Amino acid sequence: MMKPSSRTRRVGEQIRRELADLIRTELRDPRLTLVSMTSVEVSRDLAYARIYVTSMGKPAERAERVAELNRFAPLLRRELGRRMRIRIVPKLEFRYDEMVERAARLSALIDAAVAADADRHRDEPAMDDGAGLERQG
Repeated sequence: MMKPSSRTRRVGEQIRRELADLIRTELRDPRLTLVSMTSVEVSRDLAYARIYVTSMGKPAERAERVAELNRFAPLLRRELGRRMRIRIVPKLEFRYDEMVERAARLSALIDAAVAADADRHRDEPAMDDGAGLERQG
């Protein structure tokens, strides 16, 4: 998607807040309480909104939660229309946000590399830089 304008950012943030409340109060599905929205991308014409979510659990459970949210998307869109004061209520599409997992994997790789580097430098003999030698002169 293109760089969001200030209006699409504001609408996206309002959609995120309203959806969080709707999912909690209207859906009342205990599986969906484990879902958190990381970001919302709204198209420039406000026709579409892509909502990125993350959730704890096994990959199959996460996929099921996203599919469930997509099944509830028409209901959520209708309720958004009642709560928000915008002419066009975007069509909602929920997607799993893999960035959180990627960041965790990358962080683990960096930690492992730092630990391996520290172990390697610990095993190497210290280099004498000549600072301990006395000058004769």
